[in-house]
Amino acid sequence: MAAHKGFCKPLNKINAKMRPIPSRKAGNYHWYILRRALSLVESVEYANILPFDPVPSGPPDTVQSPCINPDAIQRREPPTMTRTRLGLRLTLMICLGILVLAGCGEKDEPKADDGAAHKTTAQQQPTGKKAGGQQGTPGSQQPAGGHNPGGPGKHPGAGEQPAVPVAVQTATTGSISSYYRATATLEPQKQAQILARATGVVGTLHAEEGDQVQSGAVLLVIENAEYRFKVDQAEANTANLRSRFHRLEQMRAEELATMEEFEAARSDLASAEAEEGLARLNLSYTSVVAPFGGAVTERLVDPGQNVNIGDPLFVMADFTPLLARVHVPSREFNQLQRDQAVELVLDSDGTRLAGHIKLISPIIDPNSGTIKITVEVAEYPAGTRPGDFAQVQIVTERREGAVLVPRGAVLTDKGEQVVYTVIRDDDGPAAERRVVTVGFTNDEHTQVLSGLAADEPVVTKGQRSLKHGMKLKILEGPGVAR
Repeated sequence: MAAHKGFCKPLNKINAKMRPIPSRKAGNYHWYILRRALSLVESVEYANILPFDPVPSGPPDTVQSPCINPDAIQRREPPTMTRTRLGLRLTLMICLGILVLAGCGEKDEPKADDGAAHKTTAQQQPTGKKAGGQQGTPGSQQPAGGHNPGGPGKHPGAGEQPAVPVAVQTATTGSISSYYRATATLEPQKQAQILARATGVVGTLHAEEGDQVQSGAVLLVIENAEYRFKVDQAEANTANLRSRFHRLEQMRAEELATMEEFEAARSDLASAEAEEGLARLNLSYTSVVAPFGGAVTERLVDPGQNVNIGDPLFVMADFTPLLARVHVPSREFNQLQRDQAVELVLDSDGTRLAGHIKLISPIIDPNSGTIKITVEVAEYPAGTRPGDFAQVQIVTERREGAVLVPRGAVLTDKGEQVVYTVIRDDDGPAAERRVVTVGFTNDEHTQVLSGLAADEPVVTKGQRSLKHGMKLKILEGPGVAR
């Protein structure tokens, strides 16, 4: 009995440290039995190595251990200890098999218990919310398998789809053109750099950048004192030679002077008059004038600056008319002619301008294969400036009496050009899909060659979500719902 107590003391300590048996609902129940059995085998082997004797009696100071006899450890023989271990292991393995079979026979019971517990919980759950946090109403029930009896996209009990709101316009007839489009820069018809024709110091400025000047208006004056003295000198020389010529002319009449003297005096007078004229011309160059009427676009000198002949002073331009030079592919040559209409759209503000072809180059550029076309714009708003970019549209063909629809009404669906028209039946207006053939297109309209007649209504807003036969609610255009 004492030996049994000594054997159980270490096992009780080990069992006390083990976790409690988990619920059978857990999937690790059988693993827990296996781990427990293995721990038991290790505990028994540990107890078998340390032989236990009855607790000795006697004075406390003579007791070496409460349950271990040191002398027994030295007396135990290995064969005896081996047989004992083998017997214990066989016994515990048999017990382990019985426990596992017993647990397997009861594995269906937890599922039934779980199902009952789940059913009880479901009955006690409030009906204000469904599983997953979705809001529900008391007594609502989802059909089996999540199938919606109303079909995809419909709620149970829902009726027909509501009418689609659209805007409608009527197909019209009119003219439309095809264009060759290119980009060009607006340029002034005349543009020149004003150069100095006299040497000197800049005196007075009479024009600034942005001034509109007339032809011959003074722009700048160069200090001209030296040029005036040269004119005075030339005038005096000319007067002297003219007086001499008149004397010789009288003497020749009285045959007092020879013909050679008379011709020499006349030649000297002509030379002096030429020199006087050159001096006056140089003096006039000190006043710089505008060669044509237009605007001063740039001033290049300041007062007090010394200039020489050929130095640039101003830049002027004539903005009436404006020109746009376009390079057109040679294949378009036969469709172009002088005075042909041209439309231009400014990039800066979208202003539309009207022009015409003024010049057509007679040659094709061999490097680019294009022809230079000069477009003239005679009238334009006051805010238009040279240097602005413009989208040039040269009309290559014009068609009259074409069936036109708004450009946005034509859709591309499965490789086909389609429009939606409006048909009416007892249930109200509905959409009809029409396949059409289109012709020219501009920024606002598209020409319909076939598939649609004039005065037929077409859907212009909301057509991208339409299908054939859908009910319509017309909000804009003819047939507006009241």
